[in-house]
Amino acid sequence: MARSRGFLETLLTSSSTERYRVGFSLFFLLGVWLVVGSFSAGLPNNALLMAAAVIGGYMAINIGANDVANNVGPAVGSGALSLGAAVLLAGVFESAGALIAGGDVVSTIKGGIIDPTNLKDGHTFVWLMTAALLAGALWLNLATWMGAPVSTTHSIVGGVLGAGIAAGGWGIADWAVMGKIAASWVISPVLGGALAALLLFIIKKTVLYRKDVVPAARTFVPWLVAIMAWAFGTYLMVKGVKKIIKVDFLTASLVGLAAAVIVFVIVRTLTARRAATMENSTSGVNALFTWPLIFAAALLSFAHGANDVANAIGPLAAINDALSNGGVATSSSIPLWVMMVGALGLTVGLMLFGPRLIRTVGSEITELDKTRAFCIALSAALTVILASQLGLPVSSTHIAIGGVFGVGFLREYLKSNYATQLHKIMEERDEVDRARLKPFLDDFRNASVEEMEGLLKQARKKKQVPLSKSDRKRLKKIYKEEMVKRSQLARIAAAWIITVPASAVMAAILFFTLRGLLI
Repeated sequence: MARSRGFLETLLTSSSTERYRVGFSLFFLLGVWLVVGSFSAGLPNNALLMAAAVIGGYMAINIGANDVANNVGPAVGSGALSLGAAVLLAGVFESAGALIAGGDVVSTIKGGIIDPTNLKDGHTFVWLMTAALLAGALWLNLATWMGAPVSTTHSIVGGVLGAGIAAGGWGIADWAVMGKIAASWVISPVLGGALAALLLFIIKKTVLYRKDVVPAARTFVPWLVAIMAWAFGTYLMVKGVKKIIKVDFLTASLVGLAAAVIVFVIVRTLTARRAATMENSTSGVNALFTWPLIFAAALLSFAHGANDVANAIGPLAAINDALSNGGVATSSSIPLWVMMVGALGLTVGLMLFGPRLIRTVGSEITELDKTRAFCIALSAALTVILASQLGLPVSSTHIAIGGVFGVGFLREYLKSNYATQLHKIMEERDEVDRARLKPFLDDFRNASVEEMEGLLKQARKKKQVPLSKSDRKRLKKIYKEEMVKRSQLARIAAAWIITVPASAVMAAILFFTLRGLLI
């Protein structure tokens, strides 16, 4: 039976309301133009600053529309949060992360990919950053329209690279840094996917495949949630609040450990209480992960707001600094109005256009339940921690999407493996007993991975035997059921690969256009 949609979800996703959502976003950008114009009147080149502020707001809207889905998509797809609740939760925590932990100084040359000393003057730098910002925003807008979650960091990196080469030639780029960014296209999804699949496999072996899942859940679930608490406590210290307070990894780990101990005690108590009424099944275990998923979505959103708001406000802060003081700066202070443009733009983009990508991540790649979504969220935090300590370049977007694919491919492997073993055992029987397979096949057709093992044992106990040729073909079709949509995999992988080149080419074209118009 189809799930009924609430009023807020209908409002945010219906095609009939799309023109109003577009209109509201344009109204927001008009507000940015007017507010910036009101306090910059009389300043030299204030029209350029106003235009840059609008482009920065546009970039922030697209970051909210595209990138935030990775934080809340799994929670929505698993049913831990409704779409409307997820949008509200992410909106609050994204804004809080940007305003509270976004910092007061931002790097203007994202990732150090170009050397600004090669630029001729401050005006060239302003055109470069404006072109980069607009190119990154346009690419994100296109990717969101295509339903492909991409890295906002890579989008702005590509924009800075393309505009930088257009302004200062090929020698302006640091190709070693670009090589590391290219490596992240592989490293991030592989690490995220492998870790998420490993976590799911461990949960299946320790809890879901047990005959009595309730005692197993009482033993293992508190430990699993405590590990998540440690990971997110450490993650927030290392990444989420690094601009407020800088700590070494050991201190961050101890903060995470303290959180883990508290959470372990709480969850063990709650799990023990639930055990008396808990259903002895996968759905019973799933229910235990609801609140951990909600907290994970909130914390991921906070950390994302603190870190990725810089993709919108970094170039804008650089333009503001260059127009106010002249010259080129590799870092700039962030005026309050610049931070507000970024924080509000993130929230507006998330609420107006984010639901499409949230659906893609949550339900259109593979089917997620709360256990699988838990593994994805935990793998995201653990992968960022591991990569930061090893000095590996990673993308949070690629990690999260890699985790979704990882759990999907594990499900395919497990189902194929169980079915293949069943097939081999049955082939050893003679033809006389094959007619007795019909009831078994009816059950097998609708079996989950966990139920297949039980059906196999039942079949062996009742001495049910191999399949006829036609039934064997039908069973093979079930084996080959895709639990990961290959069309989504191809589209998202293609979007990842072309993000930097596409935004770079657009930025170069825009740079030459702006320079031609403004000289």
